[in-house]
Amino acid sequence: MNGIWRGLTWDHPRGYRALEAAAWRAAESGLSLSWDRHSLEGFEAHPIGELCARYDLVVLDHPHVGEAVAADCLTPLEELFSADEIAGWRRDCIGPSLDSYRYADRHWSLPLDAASQVMARRRDAVETPPVTWDEVIALSERKTVVLSLSGPHAILSFQSVCAALGARAAAEPDVFLERAAAREAWSILSRLTRTSPEALRDANPIAILEHMSAHDDVALCPLVYGYVTYAPGAVAFSDAPRITASGPIGSILGGTGIGVSRRARPSPELMDHLRWLMSAEAQAGFIPDHDGQPALRSAWRDPAVDARWGGFYAGTIQTLEQASLRPRHDGAIAFQTAASERLRQGLLVGDAADAVLDDLQTLFARHHAPGAET
Repeated sequence: MNGIWRGLTWDHPRGYRALEAAAWRAAESGLSLSWDRHSLEGFEAHPIGELCARYDLVVLDHPHVGEAVAADCLTPLEELFSADEIAGWRRDCIGPSLDSYRYADRHWSLPLDAASQVMARRRDAVETPPVTWDEVIALSERKTVVLSLSGPHAILSFQSVCAALGARAAAEPDVFLERAAAREAWSILSRLTRTSPEALRDANPIAILEHMSAHDDVALCPLVYGYVTYAPGAVAFSDAPRITASGPIGSILGGTGIGVSRRARPSPELMDHLRWLMSAEAQAGFIPDHDGQPALRSAWRDPAVDARWGGFYAGTIQTLEQASLRPRHDGAIAFQTAASERLRQGLLVGDAADAVLDDLQTLFARHHAPGAET
């Protein structure tokens, strides 16, 4: 007999529409699954253990996994699915989407949704997207370029530029970022902060994309988490910038996965429902049909899916394939919050690079146990 299952997802059409529609579909075969919604900021504000105590399924992003492992509140995929299934998802998911949920030698979430920081531009203002950060800076001298700096996005943008500089991981596990690359990234963001419009300094990625969709006063945002729902309109999406035309793309992985809480005792019907959500059928059909952003590479490469959504997938696929991960240790969310605020304020007031970078390293040490996996 089926149980009555409760899930928690994020309150944006990309986060809930496909899940809710899939639950209604599954109800025809007797599965009772309901989804509550929570703001993205709500997930940042509530410990993952608290959410897992109330819900059977929790949609989360990869920086939460270290905290979840410390709280022992999620069931690893290895206890729910076969090794062959997990290996298949690792092969088929775009970029590091599945690997982002691997921590302490286990996987903690199904990567249902894939996203990364990409470039957004007004189609009527920028015909050909810039490729390098130098080209972005040159464009900012002629047209309005906005940075995404609100909430956690200042530190995420900073990490993305560092990734483009090749600083994907520090040489030492207890060092947040290599200093030389960090200084150069600071210089790039400092220059663009000076001309980024003040009216959008508190805007999250959704608000930036809403503004760009409705107004023509902003030409480009070089790093913003991609939302396919905005692609068919005035906004076009492209790969994130590089340092050189042949260098690596710098971007920090976003996206979300479905975690199964320890409180749940999943029925065969619920397990089959989760398998179906990760199937090629659902990922290239049902999920895009309901405003979702799939995680399977085959869906990103599907010409029909790409054409329906304004070239979003073809325009950004290389960024997803090359995306870097955020820290995932227990304390990563607290570090991300504090570090982003320090970085944002430093950019806005023009602090010296090393003063800010020293503070970021201090915050990292405060929220990261020595030698801990990141």
